[in-house]
Amino acid sequence: MLQASNQPSEEVEAAVTLAREVAPELEAVIITHYRDEDTLDMMRPGETDLETVRAVNMAVAAELDMEGVEVIVQRADRAAFRRWMHGRDDTPENRRGWIDRARLIRGVAALKALGLEVEEDEDGGEEQPRFGPAPGPIADRLLNAYFKDGDEFRGFVQEILEAERTDVLDLAIRKIGESQGDEGMDELNGAMLEVAEAGAVGPSGWAELVALPVALPSAQVPSAAALTESLFATGYFADTDDVRFLPGWRSPDALAGLTPAAMRRVLMDLAEHGEPRDLPPGDTDDLARHGFGVLIGLQADWSIPTWDQIAAAGGLPDQADIEADGARRRALFQRWRGGAFREHGGCVPLEIIPPSEVGREIADFIEEAGDSPPVAD
Repeated sequence: MLQASNQPSEEVEAAVTLAREVAPELEAVIITHYRDEDTLDMMRPGETDLETVRAVNMAVAAELDMEGVEVIVQRADRAAFRRWMHGRDDTPENRRGWIDRARLIRGVAALKALGLEVEEDEDGGEEQPRFGPAPGPIADRLLNAYFKDGDEFRGFVQEILEAERTDVLDLAIRKIGESQGDEGMDELNGAMLEVAEAGAVGPSGWAELVALPVALPSAQVPSAAALTESLFATGYFADTDDVRFLPGWRSPDALAGLTPAAMRRVLMDLAEHGEPRDLPPGDTDDLARHGFGVLIGLQADWSIPTWDQIAAAGGLPDQADIEADGARRRALFQRWRGGAFREHGGCVPLEIIPPSEVGREIADFIEEAGDSPPVAD
């Protein structure tokens, strides 16, 4: 239970009221803790009432935590803030959008950083396993959710993957194979792969794998790093899309052979800035002979609003026009594709998609190309 001192100021009361209004539509929020008046004035020019700002932060955090919203804290850092603002217009919107992505504080530590008193759990017992040792009953529950409720199924698979109960997933696939054959096994495996390639990992709290299949020229495979760097330079990715591609090419066949458990390990390895143990770089000569290679990356979701943004908007910040933004990104991507074809030896990037869709994307591309070589198309 959280305890915050009673603040009579109108600013605090108004902030608590706003927090209560937005809480039902909010999963997480980032609150900035200012250590001194100079830092506050630099980041929020003209504001030097440090005591009120801290009181607002405490009251808002207590209210949102009570409503089940995850409270994340960042300590204001002038050097990191200056680096963020470099190259950006000095606007209030950009100032409020600063997030120190590498040093966020979560959980009890975040609440304590704001000055809140947190009553520790007196139980102190070890967390009990979420699942029993026998995989059969869990697999049956999983299949029941698969046939009845897609959301429940996806949530259940996430829990099983987090518990590293690959035996349950394997058994569920065997069970459905007994009744529906290979086709049923493939469909269930595909549904599990879609879940496994995204999860609650990384500093933002959610990340997903992305893939860019490319039709390769037979003469010379282009540099994977140079290709992705040219894509980043277009402005295709938004600030909230923190995307990092691996430097080497991967084989579509190796990707197609991943199990859901292996796909989750790839996600975890990339989230920890490591090379994926289950998906090593492919041989470029072999990829060129087969005509396709895949670039694999990790995209972290940084769409978490800051409390400063919410307070300035008087509610949740306006969402971008999804349709207009999609059209803009498609135009940028198509322009980049043409440039990539000319500048990287005739390669043809397909689309940025989840890894589980790579095989289907390549098959569609080949079908559209007909009898012509893919690159010629």
